[in-house]
Amino acid sequence: MKFETNEKGEFKRTSSSFRDVIEKGGKFPPEIGRYHLYVSYACPWAHRTLITRVLKGLTGIITISVVHWKMDDKGWRFATSNSEFPGATVDNLYGFRRLSEIYFKADPHYNGRFTVPVLWDKKLETIVNNESSEIIRILNTAFNDLIDTEHSKIDIYPEDLHSEIDSLNSWIYDNVNNGVYKAGFATTQSAYEEAATNVFKYLDKIENILEGRHQKKQSYLLGDVLTEADIRLFTTAIRFDVVYVQHFKCNIGMIRFNYPHIHKWMRNLYWNHEAFRSTTKFDHIKFHYTKSHPGINPLGITPLGPLPNILPLDG
Repeated sequence: MKFETNEKGEFKRTSSSFRDVIEKGGKFPPEIGRYHLYVSYACPWAHRTLITRVLKGLTGIITISVVHWKMDDKGWRFATSNSEFPGATVDNLYGFRRLSEIYFKADPHYNGRFTVPVLWDKKLETIVNNESSEIIRILNTAFNDLIDTEHSKIDIYPEDLHSEIDSLNSWIYDNVNNGVYKAGFATTQSAYEEAATNVFKYLDKIENILEGRHQKKQSYLLGDVLTEADIRLFTTAIRFDVVYVQHFKCNIGMIRFNYPHIHKWMRNLYWNHEAFRSTTKFDHIKFHYTKSHPGINPLGITPLGPLPNILPLDG
């Protein structure tokens, strides 16, 4: 798959195309079994939705298909069988071989990128939404009347924290979530150096925030409550040491050695929250990045380390 850069060699991400919502009385009402998520365990944007689906107790309400970790010049493909690679599946709805076929089923004239995640409506046979930041907010509230009280009371976007969450999301997305891609897909030395240096500038900022939280015996970015800001940062942080350091050349430092408070925060989420641990598949992550970008790694050799992929909670 081709990634776009501008005349300065800077990576530019394109916007998502399908932006509907699931809501009572709308075109897409909440119903058990009606919706399906197309995801990748490798992709940090899809990972957000996988975490939220488990966290909100929606695994019995929203089904999934998981693409194979390999992305080629035609985009994501599905596994040839459910035993081809652990965790990857066939297209459980239509038996399609390519994610692109899902996009063309929704819109035969579609001419954008074939990205995950995709929130699909089985009844109308179309895409509801393919923007991860919006999908996790849909999952946060749309199905609350259909799930048990324990899960419905979980709110990753509480009203009293909207402005703080939105502020964190904005600069973390631009400088860290997408920042590693700006470094990795830069096509000039100057664009790379600017992007990589900027990633660590903002990791330093996050480290300072979490140091303050830990001094107050708080576990999350905004204190005692787990929010979508934690989910959105986690999917980048958990990939940082294992792929972004070497593959995207973000190698000024490592989270496990240079950012003790980010490291503590990340390990707490991974080891103490099933939604984070069960949806993190390091084999998908490492193979995808190192074998799907021939412009960066032409021989497709996957480094063995760092080992372990994540250190113990008390490590």
